[in-house]
Amino acid sequence: MTLVTAQPYALLLKGGHVIDPKNGIDAIRDVAIQDGKIAAVAANIPASQARRVIDAQGLYVTPGLIDLHAHVFNTTGIPGAWAGDNSVQADTLSFRTGVTTLCDAGSSGWRNFETFRHTVIDRANTRVLSFINIAGFGMVTDITEQGDFSAKEVARLAKKHKDVVVGVKSAHYQLPDWKSVDEAIAAGKAAGIPIMVDFGYFLRERPYWQLVTERLRPGDISTHMFRGPVPWIDATGKLYDYLKRARARGVRFDVGHGGGSFVLRNAVPATRQGFYPDSISTDLHTGSMNAQMQDMPTTMSKMMAAGMPFKEVMRASTWTPAQMIARPELGHLTVGAEADISLWNLMKGDFGYADASGGAVRGTERLQCEMTVRAGRVVWNYNSRGSQPFEQLPKTYGVREGIDFVIPPTK
Repeated sequence: MTLVTAQPYALLLKGGHVIDPKNGIDAIRDVAIQDGKIAAVAANIPASQARRVIDAQGLYVTPGLIDLHAHVFNTTGIPGAWAGDNSVQADTLSFRTGVTTLCDAGSSGWRNFETFRHTVIDRANTRVLSFINIAGFGMVTDITEQGDFSAKEVARLAKKHKDVVVGVKSAHYQLPDWKSVDEAIAAGKAAGIPIMVDFGYFLRERPYWQLVTERLRPGDISTHMFRGPVPWIDATGKLYDYLKRARARGVRFDVGHGGGSFVLRNAVPATRQGFYPDSISTDLHTGSMNAQMQDMPTTMSKMMAAGMPFKEVMRASTWTPAQMIARPELGHLTVGAEADISLWNLMKGDFGYADASGGAVRGTERLQCEMTVRAGRVVWNYNSRGSQPFEQLPKTYGVREGIDFVIPPTK
């Protein structure tokens, strides 16, 4: 760590390999930060210009990750619910995994969204955005998601809270009609935002291919894209054509790994045939984080093991999801943007990755988050980069001001 005075930058990340998909940067660059914003990205910024310098050599430097599908409405006290004890406290797993923005995927509905905002969104250090569930009480139980739909109320709330609401969620619908999806679309149209659909229960009366080729609008999102019941490959091993037609219409595909919504027999053939996810997300909850999903870096590494190139994995975890939720100020390292940054060690070795149904794939790379910066402040530092050896500090370091440092008497 280098400490000097009268420098124009508060923090300098020096010598890292910057991957910034929006700006087309894939090179060794220094990144300077001042007042919580990206102040400069250049090939060689003198260390003397920064009050604090972090050596990022050997690491990848990327925009902070955007996890498009998570569950963080943990303040209801309801046991066994995604809108309850199954949700994760937002700051618990975000920064240590390089995530600076979490999008709650419909844990709250139009009856309890404002409680979610007051008790979670406004209190988290992580940036928390939200899809509002079309069902009144959101994900209290699957039962609550079978009705109590109000496109009018969801649209009203989305407009009132447009600073944090990014879409509408339809999920876990069990009936053979399209009512949940149609009501969500009506709300999305009224508010001018996309919808995200967790198809949940696959029924012959409303097949998945109709959802993505006929119902969803351009910009709408199909999450849990690699779930087992989704038809991906034909008898010859080729991708079904309807998937390409859906993408050509502008429908977006999101991973949403979760505890039971990702199988490698779908993900690997799709990825190796060039059908990459638009967004990589976790479907984070207490079950998935302690099962095969684990966290965002593991899910990203799993997609690399499935055949997705590293740069495309970073694009699908930063700039593309920012566009999907109409937040163009996020997901990049443009000068003037908020300084949300992740530093990565891309480890080499033999790594195993499991899906949600007992399948596994081996990979040669695994991402480890070394540091996370949120709004210019270091919020995760795995290897204490930038800290001084304790021997170089004053002997009284660690003693709080106003407390006497008393030396014990000798015998």
